[in-house]
Amino acid sequence: MVWEFATTTAEQTQLIAENLARLLRAGDLLVLSGELGAGKTTFTQGLGRSLGVRPGIISPTFVLVRIHPNLADGPNPGGPDLVHVDAYRLGTPAEIDDIDLENTMDSAITVVEWGADRVEHLAASRLEIELVRATGDVPRMPAEFTPADDGADDAGFDLDFDFDADSDDDDDEPRLLRLRAVGPRWDGVDLGGLANPLTAVE
Repeated sequence: MVWEFATTTAEQTQLIAENLARLLRAGDLLVLSGELGAGKTTFTQGLGRSLGVRPGIISPTFVLVRIHPNLADGPNPGGPDLVHVDAYRLGTPAEIDDIDLENTMDSAITVVEWGADRVEHLAASRLEIELVRATGDVPRMPAEFTPADDGADDAGFDLDFDFDADSDDDDDEPRLLRLRAVGPRWDGVDLGGLANPLTAVE
């Protein structure tokens, strides 16, 4: 089943993510696709806020994976952590396997930007979410960026980069969110009300 939602602001995009988060549980896999700047990180921020995980969600372009733990004093204490992955530089499923997502898949919600054709083998069910910008220039990787420049020191911590590969500078412009549910986990689940703030999502 496929659902489509039109948004014009970052708040509308995040509302859909927040409502979706209420349906999610540990073990769920979300695969986000769309051009650079389409709003993948903006969507994930809304998801994380509703899940009640540690704030400060940015695209993990240079470190590949960030784990945002559930906050005991947040809106969803005891809920799953959020594992946020950027597969932009991972070309094959084998490279995905090298970052050991299997260790957190069962206990967390996993969101993979640029994950199409790379992470489908990780779970029998998934949500595929495509974000499409209607207009606007597409941000590009900086010219000095190369695959060898991984943006992290030997301990795996972020270095001081200001560039975000999924920079959403133009969040307040029309976007189409196309959501496709795959696998038995989502059989019979109606996601059509996600854009409605008055819809009770259980």
